[in-house]
Amino acid sequence: MSAVLVTGVTLLGALAGLVAVPVGRSLVVDGPGGGPGPRPAVLTGTGAVVFGGLAVAHGAGPALPALLLVAGVGLLLVVTDLTVLRLPDPLVGALALGGGTGLAGAALATGEPGRLTAAGAGAALSLAGYLLLALLPGARLGFGDVKLAAALGFPLGWLGWPTLRLGLLLPHVLAGVTLLVLLAAGRIRRDTPLPFGPAILAGAWLAVLLT
Repeated sequence: MSAVLVTGVTLLGALAGLVAVPVGRSLVVDGPGGGPGPRPAVLTGTGAVVFGGLAVAHGAGPALPALLLVAGVGLLLVVTDLTVLRLPDPLVGALALGGGTGLAGAALATGEPGRLTAAGAGAALSLAGYLLLALLPGARLGFGDVKLAAALGFPLGWLGWPTLRLGLLLPHVLAGVTLLVLLAAGRIRRDTPLPFGPAILAGAWLAVLLT
């Protein structure tokens, strides 16, 4: 792994995080209100860690640009969901289209077009699973979460079934732990609406790094 590559990608992630806050807030100016949103310094550091982690995990492989694109749009979605509890369809669509197109090119470049079948199956499985959860009585998931999970299911499926399984499980673990911590700290009540998009994105990122 080239230290120059990792450093460059990490700096690119920091820049992506820095610009994500003002850009994300400009995309959605109304909504039910979720909170003040992340601070630029926090998201700058987050972007650096996310991009750098992907570079370490996947090197200079043909899939890296697609994964970085997904991560970059994901930072914008974190801003909108934390700020106004929304995952705008145009952003989710950009994530799905950019990631899918990039991974299709990577599959062809590596001579493994069959991986696109697994990717499509991953997207379908993620869509079905999250849709079922969203339709359950008392569910805290919204249809924006369902669409985001389906969009992320494509790259997770492309990377393999272990990655997909972990990517489907970890968001619920992360969200559950966060909910318990906030309840214990008295920061929220049981009926307080919370964004789930950041947990979906963080779970997918961790799944990519751990498998």
